[in-house]
Amino acid sequence: MEKVIFYSKENCPLCEKGLALVKDLQNDIPFDYEVIDIYKNDELLERYQLMIPVVKIGEDIVSYGILEKDNIRKRLLLK
Repeated sequence: MEKVIFYSKENCPLCEKGLALVKDLQNDIPFDYEVIDIYKNDELLERYQLMIPVVKIGEDIVSYGILEKDNIRKRLLLK
């Protein structure tokens, strides 16, 4: 089963919308996800602070900012 990593931060309306999109995809495609707060890790903060929310599957950043549901769906269906 695929695992989606969702990089986020607190008090981020765009992140809340993005997480709702990820959860909605679970209705069609089985996968696990983990939400990681970038403010709890300096390296992640430096890497993703201007991009969040970020959806990563495996080694691939699949979508970020205003998330594209179709891109995430296509990547999840690859395996």
